[in-house]
Amino acid sequence: MTSYVVDPADRVAGQITVPGDKSVSHRAVMFGALAEGRTHVTGFLEGEDCLSTMKAVAHLGVRVERPGAGEVIVDGVGLHGLRAPTATLDMGNAGTAMRLFMGLLSAQPFDSELSGDESLMRRPMERAAKPLRAMGAASKRTTGDRRCGFAAGSSCKASATRCPSPARR
Repeated sequence: MTSYVVDPADRVAGQITVPGDKSVSHRAVMFGALAEGRTHVTGFLEGEDCLSTMKAVAHLGVRVERPGAGEVIVDGVGLHGLRAPTATLDMGNAGTAMRLFMGLLSAQPFDSELSGDESLMRRPMERAAKPLRAMGAASKRTTGDRRCGFAAGSSCKASATRCPSPARR
């Protein structure tokens, strides 16, 4: 067995480039939207799922630019600066975006409606909705169409909520 010894450093500095990652790209845009000021994301994965996230934050009043391949600039509006969307937020086929936006929007003082393609609307969302409801969010799934309505506002407060982990396969 080979072992390595790593000595502590005074500081770590530098730049690395990693391939675009869907999960990180969703979160980078969403955190950038909630930040105050400009966030420059490089290595953004330009797949349909991540583009849905980018469009959704734009519908929430956040300025988003794509200056080049794999780059996104997000002009954050701060934790309380998002605006109510004027239309349903379309998540396309992005389950990660749907679940993350459910949580993000549950703390906002306005109602929102999330939608997606037929495949997304068949996927389970209860594991995200249940703990949010326990904290005061109101959510409903509309049967008979493609929308997963999610109405939540300032009534959703942080609290200790037990969230069982999904069964491992």
